[in-house]
Amino acid sequence: MIAVVSALGMTAVLGGCGSTGSSDVTLRLVAADYGDSDANSSRTYWDQLVKDYESRHKGVKVQVSVYSWNDVDRKVKQMVDAGDPPDMAQIGSYADYAAKGLLHKADDLLSISVQADLVGRLSEAGQLRHVQYGIPFAASTRVLFYNKELFAKANLTPPTTWDELAAGAHALKAEGVKYPYALPLGPEETQAETMQWLLSGGSGYTDDFGAYSIDSPRNVQTLTWLKDELVGKDLTGPVAPGRLNRADAFAAFAAGEVGMLNGHPTLMRQAAKKGVEFGMVPMPGRDGEAKATMGVTDWMMGFRGNGHQEQIGDFLDFVYSEKNVLDFSRRYDLLPVTGSASRTMAAADRDKNLHPFLEELPSTQLYPVGRTSWAGVAADVKKRIGQAVAPNGSPAAVLGRLQATAANAGTGD
Repeated sequence: MIAVVSALGMTAVLGGCGSTGSSDVTLRLVAADYGDSDANSSRTYWDQLVKDYESRHKGVKVQVSVYSWNDVDRKVKQMVDAGDPPDMAQIGSYADYAAKGLLHKADDLLSISVQADLVGRLSEAGQLRHVQYGIPFAASTRVLFYNKELFAKANLTPPTTWDELAAGAHALKAEGVKYPYALPLGPEETQAETMQWLLSGGSGYTDDFGAYSIDSPRNVQTLTWLKDELVGKDLTGPVAPGRLNRADAFAAFAAGEVGMLNGHPTLMRQAAKKGVEFGMVPMPGRDGEAKATMGVTDWMMGFRGNGHQEQIGDFLDFVYSEKNVLDFSRRYDLLPVTGSASRTMAAADRDKNLHPFLEELPSTQLYPVGRTSWAGVAADVKKRIGQAVAPNGSPAAVLGRLQATAANAGTGD
């Protein structure tokens, strides 16, 4: 996501080596697991970080509970509902907790230098009603992956427009490629693939003022093009887009069965393990490179219930030091959320595989996560979007229903 990312990029401080002013304090953090095995579980990252922190802060202990992404949001909700919230949570959303007055403001936790070092676009997405509660923790963007061997057989170069993408898909199909373009609109992560296409078509889920605009004319045109030019011409493979999940599409790419698909950094490792030679380019737009690409970030937040504001802030300053942000990002092929770590990564040859994703950061757009209605809207998108590109589907009708649901749900934001 950047070299030119943040003009505010001041180096984050380490939270100091002295006391936080209190002793015998135990902080509880619930965190998500980014690993795919016991060997690379996030537990190992947090164990080392906590050991380093506690060696500098003798009166503070930090207990970290790590859960899979299938469980972590539910675990935090259970704790909050039981009246026993953790001091900190690193999970997928913050808006509901912020709206209920359960979270510290980021201003009240982080030092000025750490706040200034956060990538501005990501920090802005952490705001509810113009106040930041969600602190970005790890990020990724999307680029178009393509199979170099399949492209060479079909005598193709990477597409820069939708028409070139469709023409390339036709050529790949003629070569017998199983999925010329994999379009995962199944329930696993439909909202991501949909948003990437809506952005490449010049619109998105919301307008420039933040209001839902799901059924905008440009969005209708985008899904109509997908339905007519890719799905309708049998260029998306043997599984209907509405039943194809991201994990299955990624696995098919790693098996050499996909010509093109949108992907994030973890696909690099998955494909490399299977010996697939791949290239990565920005997502094509209707008439050229898309003006915006989709970004995703996860969130750190501090809960107010336990009265440990000072200690939470000091620990988070340490978490967001350049060293620790780089360590986590490199360990899990994710993008840094601070300007200092981003610039270091952009200049390092060891991180060259992540450079295409870093370069997308300045134009990235995130889900409207600052709206408490977004979780429900995303669930509705997962349920319905596949219908829009089905043979008898109506993009205008499906988007219209989604807009009506979103507009109604959004009245409480």
